[in-house]
Amino acid sequence: MPKAGIIYNDCKPVACRVAKEIQEWLKLRGWSVAIATGMGGILGHSDTQKAGDYTTIDSVVPPNFDRDIEFAIVLGGDGTVLSACRQLSPIDVPILSVNTGHMGFLAETYLSQLYPALDTIVKGQYKLEERTILEVQLIRDDKKIWEALCVNEVVLHREPLTSMCHFEIEIGHHTPIDVAADGVIVSTPTGSTAYSLSAGGPVITPDVNVNVLVPICPHSLASRALVFSGNQTVRVSSATRERTIAVIDGNAGCFAMPDDRIEITRAPQGVKFVRLGPPEFFRMLREKLGWGLPHIAKPTSVELP
Repeated sequence: MPKAGIIYNDCKPVACRVAKEIQEWLKLRGWSVAIATGMGGILGHSDTQKAGDYTTIDSVVPPNFDRDIEFAIVLGGDGTVLSACRQLSPIDVPILSVNTGHMGFLAETYLSQLYPALDTIVKGQYKLEERTILEVQLIRDDKKIWEALCVNEVVLHREPLTSMCHFEIEIGHHTPIDVAADGVIVSTPTGSTAYSLSAGGPVITPDVNVNVLVPICPHSLASRALVFSGNQTVRVSSATRERTIAVIDGNAGCFAMPDDRIEITRAPQGVKFVRLGPPEFFRMLREKLGWGLPHIAKPTSVELP
């Protein structure tokens, strides 16, 4: 018997209702279904003063979810999709994102198109798009005391955010650099259209194996966004003798003490998205962010008398 999964945002009544409807729809067609909410992937902020007080990467996989699942349907907005990525990436389960939120930048389909999309998927008529994600670790005294998967970006800053800090950053084997800013962002290509874009970073197409370092409000005209190989490890620490906070995808994080460092590497396994047609990133940029829309009338050829 084939097996599918459903992850939904239980804070949205429409997502709760549709999750039950899809579960019955699949069962009537001979599928077994595992179902869970997206809350398991929202890690919150850990108290790193207590040894072992964190959720490991593998432990966020929902009960009854395993590698036998052929695909998982995710019902919610982009936040639910990010949470589901952390829940499903460790077991390599592809995600069909169905938008019930606002932006829906990661969505493949909408509720109005849901059942035609499901008909296509159960027949196996779909493609997979794999995107890289990051593995983030907090290292203290050369020991890992916290970890999480990151789909969009890692942000390190002081509290409050408007307090400038000096960050020491080492990328791969290159000479460490010092950045004076309110914070720093390390973004994946997927996250290049999120916080990184708002902070002045470039848009990166998802198929390029790079990451982006973006200073937040830097106190220097020389501090600008940097694109570098996605295969290189990034180490970030604070040169300011005060506590900083690391935030992952806006909904998970931990506190870092002055002698701690954040290590960011490419995760051994990415996240797979179900695509019903060829991925069209530029169309998504145009529809969601208005990229490439004409602002003035284009000139037309006019025959002169």
